[in-house]
Amino acid sequence: QVRLVESGGGSVQAGGSLRLSCEASGWIFCLAWFRQVPGKEREGVASIDKRGESMYTDSVKGRFTIFPNNDLQMNSLIPEDTAVYYCAADYSGPCKRRFRDGDFDFWGQGTQVTVSS
Repeated sequence: QVRLVESGGGSVQAGGSLRLSCEASGWIFCLAWFRQVPGKEREGVASIDKRGESMYTDSVKGRFTIFPNNDLQMNSLIPEDTAVYYCAADYSGPCKRRFRDGDFDFWGQGTQVTVSS
């Protein structure tokens, strides 16, 4: 079992930045960030594996960066980025498929990100 703990959420004005962290209690191969707004489906934001290969959903490309330490740097935030953000992890890949399917064994409790216009 791997425990994931997110931190770094908060409120910011449009155009601002936030950095989310995800602390994992054990070794993981693939880590991803997802977000969810009440009443909407969960959305994959970014993922990275132990080889350093990362991928992003189109709406955040060029604005968000996922780092090998699991942090998610979010720049140029817009109100549409408002959501609860979750980190998810697994021991194995392929990370691309897990990210696409939301298929992870371990999930954090979530952290709220609110972007005001």
